[in-house]
Amino acid sequence: MNRDYERLRIGTELAERRKQMGKTQADIADATGVQRNHISRIEAGRYSVGFDTLQTIAEALDADIRIVPRE
Repeated sequence: MNRDYERLRIGTELAERRKQMGKTQADIADATGVQRNHISRIEAGRYSVGFDTLQTIAEALDADIRIVPRE
């Protein structure tokens, strides 16, 4: 898998989880200390998110980070 695909996949999953929870990007930004425009770029797959930031966002979304075997 290429990195562009993975960035988009991760961003899409974050956005879907956020929406399921009824949260806005601003809500997640407030909860994590990550700027809203940064959340937007991550969700759009335009930015490679570091592990610590990804973990912080996942916690705000009441989720965890898992290693999933490739199909």
